[in-house]
Amino acid sequence: GRQIRHHQMVSHSPVGLTSLRFVQLASAALLGAGCAGPLLADTQVRVSLSTQQSDTAAEDDRLLALLRAEARRAESLDPLEVLYRGRKADTSVFAALFTPGLDQKRRALFERSLRELDSFGRAGLSPERQLSFDAFAFGQRQRLARLTGAERQITAVVPITHFGGLHAEFPGLFAATGPLPFANEDNYRRNLTLLHAWPEVVDSIIARFREGMAAGVTEHSAPVHNMIAQIDTILAVPVAESPFLAAVRNPRVAIPVGLRSRLRHDYTRAVEGKVYPAYRRLRTFLAEAYLPQARPQPGLSSLPGGSALYAQLIEAETGRVLDPDVVHALGNGEVARIKREMDAVVRKLGFRGSLHAFFEHLRTDPRFHPSSPAELRDGFDAVARKVNRQLPRFFLRRPRTPLEVTSYPAWQERFEAGGSYDEGTADGTRPGIFYFNTYDLQSRYLTGITTLYLHEGVPGHHFQISLAKESSHLPDFQRFGGNSAFVEGWALYAETLGYEMGLYKDPMQHWGTLDDEMLRAMRLVVDTGIHAKGWSRDQALAYLLGNSGIGRTDAEAEVDRYIARPGQALSYKLGALEIQRLRSMAEAALGPRFDLRQFHDQVLGSGALPMLVLEAKIERWIATEARK
Repeated sequence: GRQIRHHQMVSHSPVGLTSLRFVQLASAALLGAGCAGPLLADTQVRVSLSTQQSDTAAEDDRLLALLRAEARRAESLDPLEVLYRGRKADTSVFAALFTPGLDQKRRALFERSLRELDSFGRAGLSPERQLSFDAFAFGQRQRLARLTGAERQITAVVPITHFGGLHAEFPGLFAATGPLPFANEDNYRRNLTLLHAWPEVVDSIIARFREGMAAGVTEHSAPVHNMIAQIDTILAVPVAESPFLAAVRNPRVAIPVGLRSRLRHDYTRAVEGKVYPAYRRLRTFLAEAYLPQARPQPGLSSLPGGSALYAQLIEAETGRVLDPDVVHALGNGEVARIKREMDAVVRKLGFRGSLHAFFEHLRTDPRFHPSSPAELRDGFDAVARKVNRQLPRFFLRRPRTPLEVTSYPAWQERFEAGGSYDEGTADGTRPGIFYFNTYDLQSRYLTGITTLYLHEGVPGHHFQISLAKESSHLPDFQRFGGNSAFVEGWALYAETLGYEMGLYKDPMQHWGTLDDEMLRAMRLVVDTGIHAKGWSRDQALAYLLGNSGIGRTDAEAEVDRYIARPGQALSYKLGALEIQRLRSMAEAALGPRFDLRQFHDQVLGSGALPMLVLEAKIERWIATEARK
């Protein structure tokens, strides 16, 4: 996604190789029937080490030309991606979001690109372009699956949720830290057209929800309540103070007084006459028409075809075909292991009661909680300085894009996680932004400062995403695209480096990373519990509170997130375990020749690859290094 939300991590404390080989235990198949075409058969994903034919360069150029053409076509149908890159988007396409017509055009695009890929002899490509070929084919098949068949019948009719929904994202486009350019009058006028188009988008959202209501496929009540509360929060801000007017209140460039006055008038009129009424209409629909028909059970298994859809979503989020029962068991095993490590750290913190008693102690003892937003900010700044000194030991490259650390705006913070990352632009004109949450300070933890910074900032999301964007030699889909297993798995893996950096010698911060690792393990249990085993919301909440020190506010946000985004929460732990497995494999194969900096460069050097393609790349690198 374009905004990388949430934190909570995994540690580099010893993890058994049995757990790291979960992919072999989970399924004999690497890809499900929906994606297992000849382009991605396992024998083709693995990179051939044979000598390339003499026309390799020509085939590489032909593939790159196709990928460039496909990027232009895709951009023409994805206005949000264009906006987040800080470029001009076609307002008519923005207004067509969530419409059948736009879906049909996207489906035709994905089908066309897959047909064109069939014209390539994959073996004739260079190893690097074979990676591009495999990654692009995988992504296009996944996107096509989301627009066809059973998956669309359930997912398309829930067009927004409280977690990453466009209704909540839209004000951020115009905010002071948002991606929209406001460098001249043309920018202001073009961005104004987005405000005028918003009612059409809202009408399409409502139409999608109504389609689901007619088919008996609706969202659970908890996310619906959250969406209503989000809209109330947006509407509670007076128009003159809203994020939509941020650029006319405080222009980013000098604007003549007369023009500024006209722009303020035009923006105010658009928000008062178009944007806020559309939000009110959406709120009324959700509260009065949709909520009464929201499904009572949170899990997908309560919907017709929901179990099959959950299996597809697991594959889409993790890049693997995994049995929910196997994932559930893996999570339970990891929870038990982490509890044993927690017991040891609790003793270092001077607590003599049970682990469960310590969870309650954490929630009430003021020494574990920030007394002010500034205390959190100072903590992140201190960690950043320590990490920057360590980077040369771990990485050959570092991004040019600057990182800004700031708290969420007041209108947004209540419904956000403890932290998130909002990516910057490739040219560096907009920095990457690490947001931390100061809402309900007594529910925030000082113990999580280190692990949160490593995940959202450096060397986590900011590091990985910025390096990819800055790699101009890569095709655009590798620079700007991604998948949850890689993106979130890398950020989780990045936290494990805190052990080697010496950042968890402090028992407070050591506890924090274990507590966050526990959340990642519990997600495997709770997500599968909700969507495959019929767990209730209260049952899921009790599990989180009973096995970690998570605050109740965060626990409720977690559970509601799993309900709204089935399978996505699995990608963190499973992706991190896969990267850890690949590192262990390389260390064992190369022995003293293993260079951690080169391994990281291999992992990060081709963008956010699907995990199967990353595995093939690392195996090829190991073979090459072994021959030296």
